[in-house]
Order: sequence, then C-alpha cells, then structure tokens
Amino acid sequence: MRFVVHISTMPVFDYSFVVAASPEAVREFHRDTSALRRLTPPPTIVQLHSIEPLGEGSVSEFTLWVGPLPLRWKAVHRNVSERGFTDVQAAGPAAKWEHTHTFLPLPDGRTEVREHIEYEHKPGPWGLVTRLLFSWPSLWFMFGYRRSVTKRALERRS
Repeated sequence: MRFVVHISTMPVFDYSFVVAASPEAVREFHRDTSALRRLTPPPTIVQLHSIEPLGEGSVSEFTLWVGPLPLRWKAVHRNVSERGFTDVQAAGPAAKWEHTHTFLPLPDGRTEVREHIEYEHKPGPWGLVTRLLFSWPSLWFMFGYRRSVTKRALERRS
C-alpha cells in the first residue's frame, strides 16, 4: 500500500495497493455499474440517476449524500483501456476532479491498483465543503475502504 499527497496549488492524491487478482478481474470489477455504490464508504449514500456501462465517453450521474448534504455529480469516462480509465467531473462540487484508475499486472498474477486524483476547489461555501470532504484524512479513509472492498470481493473469487 502506498499513498502520497502533493502540496501545490492544485491538490494531487496518489494511492496504490496490490490485489491477488488478475488485471482482467480488477477491470471487470470496476466496469460493474454497481461498483460506485460498493466502493463508497458509509455513512455516505450514493443515489444513482444514470449510469452508462464503462466505456470511452460514458457518463455517470449520481448524488452523494453526505449526511443531509447532497453532492450532485456528473462524471465522463476518458482514456478507457485494459489498463484503466479516468473519470472526469463534468459537473459537481469541485472546480476540477480527474480520477485516474490504473491496473498494472504483476509477474505473479496479482495486480497493482493505482489511484491518482487531481482536483481543485471552488471558491466560497462549496470550496469549504470540498476542502473538508477531499482533505488528506478523508481521501485516505475513502481509499482505504475501497482497497478493503476490492480485495474482499476479488480475492474471495480467486
């Protein structure tokens, strides 16, 4: 497990872990339209509005309920390949959000999952909200949860 936070004008968050599953299995896990719900840690609730199967240019529209606060989100998928994909916020709470998922095959049949996020905050009240929600501790908790869910789902199948 590896994570890095870069301090700069544009926040960057990097996190990686290894799962005992093939890159194909990891890719299929992420292609499942229920993956977003499975990978979102409680107490956040995901309300799906429209989820297209993962593909170049596919769109996902959903609301993340953080307590009583609704965060409406529209993500467009780019650079979809066998090695991963990037979801780009087309509309949502942040000024910018680009999350790249990379699935790297390891010689022993396992896969390294790398998560890379570049984001910016909006000014005003939404900026305060995203500074709290996308702070280093919050992102670290979220991706630790995602690691656990991914490993539990995929390593059980192996």
